Amino acid sequence: MKWFLIVLGALVALVAVIAIVGALLPRDHTATRAAQFRQPPTALFAVVRDFAALPSWRGDLKSVELVPARDGLVCYREVSRHGPITYVVREERAAERLVLEIADDNLPYGGRWTFEFRVAPNGGAEMRITEHGFVKNVIFRFLAHFVFGYTATMESYLRDLAKKFGEPAPQFSK
Repeated sequence: MKWFLIVLGALVALVAVIAIVGALLPRDHTATRAAQFRQPPTALFAVVRDFAALPSWRGDLKSVELVPARDGLVCYREVSRHGPITYVVREERAAERLVLEIADDNLPYGGRWTFEFRVAPNGGAEMRITEHGFVKNVIFRFLAHFVFGYTATMESYLRDLAKKFGEPAPQFSK
């Protein structure tokens, strides 16, 4: 019984330290990842913008459902192992820029993702993803900062996109 209480106390102390450190971290963050592709910006944009087809190439998605527009803006819901997330398209300029924002205030995180498409020196395109995100929960904030990192999802997205086009895994830049 004594060892059980010691272990329990240590776990409670660890969670408390994680929560305190998480509370000291900024709620908001910005992270960027970019990669070059052999495809032109128009081809990259077309695949990224085809929300209904995202599960066919993104390994983290189970499904995507197009949902009714909000205030005239396109919306869709992604379903992954983490559950459903609804996005709204805040800005769209074909083959140049796409801005998506989480449209569910009840999640423990949220933010806006800006996808930028540029012609690259190799004749293909550079795609840059910038996340302006926030994490409400202090435990998740600690984990995002120290365990998962803010760029893991973007890097996975860019790897899946390269795979979709039969290209080698991209080298990431900021």
